[in-house]
Amino acid sequence: MIDSNYCEIEGISAHHIGNKSNEDELILSKEELELEDEVLSNILIHYFLKPFTGEELYNFTFSNGEFELNPLFTYSDSVFKDAIPFHENSIKIAQYLFDVSSHPNIKSGDLFAVRFSNIKLGGEPVEALGIFKSENRHPFLTINADSGDINIQAKRGINIDKLDKGCLIFNKGRKEGYRVAIVDKSNKGEEAQYWKDNFLNLKTRNDGFQNTKAFLDIAKSFVTKQLPEDFEVEKTDKIDLLNRSVEYFKANDSFNKEEFETQVFQDEDVIESFRSFDTNYRQENEVEIKDDFDISTQAVKKQQRYFRSILKLDKNFHVYIHGDKSLIEKGIESDGRKFYKIYYEKED
Repeated sequence: MIDSNYCEIEGISAHHIGNKSNEDELILSKEELELEDEVLSNILIHYFLKPFTGEELYNFTFSNGEFELNPLFTYSDSVFKDAIPFHENSIKIAQYLFDVSSHPNIKSGDLFAVRFSNIKLGGEPVEALGIFKSENRHPFLTINADSGDINIQAKRGINIDKLDKGCLIFNKGRKEGYRVAIVDKSNKGEEAQYWKDNFLNLKTRNDGFQNTKAFLDIAKSFVTKQLPEDFEVEKTDKIDLLNRSVEYFKANDSFNKEEFETQVFQDEDVIESFRSFDTNYRQENEVEIKDDFDISTQAVKKQQRYFRSILKLDKNFHVYIHGDKSLIEKGIESDGRKFYKIYYEKED
């Protein structure tokens, strides 16, 4: 988890990045920005860092996985080692972003390069390089009462609660390509991929968050797609397995694959089917997951919303099944009408 409550801005530079393919300009500032007071500094910290609330982290990569060749890794390395003045590094970053902003739909915007100290990552204070891009201007009102009267004006500027794009590069895990967190509010599309893939060139870290997220994806895909092909299962059985999958991750701090299979799937034939599906899924999707890892509660919360426990009956009823499957029975009347019988103790 990222904690920015006690961080400080050690340096900040701003540049304007046009769209190269549209013949827009790259405007480079001559020197670092001067932060006038503590209020302005706190506003900027709020704008830059508030959106970074998740646990998902990445590493730099490049062709053949040689992250040392990634320009952003080189610039970050230079910042953390104080190899050249910070503002010079910010210019290199701006020029590189300008070069990769080649899709005609990429918006122009203002780029901020910021050096932070005392950001906590997993409870440990570290320094970080922040790179942020503001692409949208929002309307706001100003009230002026200095002249003895009150005037109102409409202007456009940056909404400090809406960061368009950003990344935090932490001075940690250098031998793995540093640890990087990202924000990108763009819509999905070719022009939206340039920030993560073309500019930053990142790959997902093989950590607790990613392992938890990826394995829950596999379990869900198996239950909803493969299981009905291999076995004759009722809708309630599938919902029960989805519920048990999530409950395993919610009840444990660490994951063990064999333990999960035994507790959730129970039947040996189902376990064998899952193992075969798991192997093929990992190969086809190039997913690396450890068989033992620390469970990320945030990843569980994120994935749980996709594990639907709703039994839809025609257009008349939705039955939410959260617990014991034995309390619901399926049957057919003599006239052919289907029914479910539900047992309960309390009615709220």
